Amino acid sequence: MTVPSTQAASRRVLRTHIPERAGQIGMSVRAADRSLRLDGGGHGLLDTTHFDTVRFPPPAWASSVIAEAAADGALAYTPYRGHPEVLDKVAQTLSSILGVPLSSNENIALTPGTQAALFATLSALVDEGDLVLLADPDYLFNERILAFLGARIQRIALRRDGTGTNLDLDAIERACVDRPRLLLFSNPSNPTGAVYSDDTLDRLAELAEQWDFRVVVDSLYCRLVYDDSVPFSHLMARPGMRDRCVTLLGPSKTESMSGYRLGVTVGPPDVLDAIESVLSAMSLRAPAYAQQLMVHWWVDDVDFIAVRIKELRRLHDTTLEQFRRVPYLRGDPVQATAYLFPDISALKLPDQQVVARLQRDARVVVSPGYQFGPAGVGHFRVCFARDEAEWHDATEAMVETLIALGKEQGMA
Repeated sequence: MTVPSTQAASRRVLRTHIPERAGQIGMSVRAADRSLRLDGGGHGLLDTTHFDTVRFPPPAWASSVIAEAAADGALAYTPYRGHPEVLDKVAQTLSSILGVPLSSNENIALTPGTQAALFATLSALVDEGDLVLLADPDYLFNERILAFLGARIQRIALRRDGTGTNLDLDAIERACVDRPRLLLFSNPSNPTGAVYSDDTLDRLAELAEQWDFRVVVDSLYCRLVYDDSVPFSHLMARPGMRDRCVTLLGPSKTESMSGYRLGVTVGPPDVLDAIESVLSAMSLRAPAYAQQLMVHWWVDDVDFIAVRIKELRRLHDTTLEQFRRVPYLRGDPVQATAYLFPDISALKLPDQQVVARLQRDARVVVSPGYQFGPAGVGHFRVCFARDEAEWHDATEAMVETLIALGKEQGMA
């Protein structure tokens, strides 16, 4: 058997390995992930890289809605952006949520999960060599998709100020002289759980207009804000942003519908036209039967979400209390999401080594901080949306492992 002389992976794919991070973590991001078997499978360990959809299942109506839809073969094919009647309902719902009038024909597309919404949106907007401003740390696949597309990335640090953790607006303003194509960030922030202040969003809108760049905001966790005193508002509603902001939403996490593969992209007509072209080549459409679930999204699950937030907040508090037993670990309460992002940089150990020990000794998979950008190094992300009894035992084992690591490093 002959072997092709050319390598299988294209240069685009190899860029997603983030080889330049070797100077910080000793190897490419892809190599580090492979060494830890971080492929989403869990491999028999307690996997905290995602929600526990057994303990936190979707709303009760989800299975009956999709079963009814699947019984109607006429729903198997839809336009690329989604079923017209579903889009009408989603546009009506999101117009009030986002604070701007939306047209189902011009402003919305359904995608196979918010991950596909992110890829389709960035593919529609970013050309090889374009400058993209990227929050650091932020969602792990942002950097990889931008690398695939050949973008030049300039990282924007998160800073603590009087209102909490926010994007460094001064850094954004300095970067504007290089004419960025767009700014990309998540709000609420994944992995930090921060909710960006109204003042931050107001200034972002002003900068975007002044320097003529677009903004892509991943707001997947906007329904999962714990503190009623923390105002959450959408950048798209700011003056001038309706035609330059793209917002990504979906039911995958808060409503535990990851398995149904549904996301929503909301943006101006020219961007949605370009996204439709990407979707037609990438996936044709979001799963057609599952699209019918979106008729009920944000309509029939309001009480469901209220209960979920209470349950997750209890888990948040107990998890943080447990982690604070580790003398060198620094962790603050989060404002949103179901993640904690504790700082373990005092250990002065590679993220890979800490994560490997948690896998070996605590039998728990966490997301290493290096995945979320250079500023994430020295942290790990853990999802506390788990069964309470199982999670109690898991956090005990994690704390014991982390304390043991500290003692090995000569820390009390």
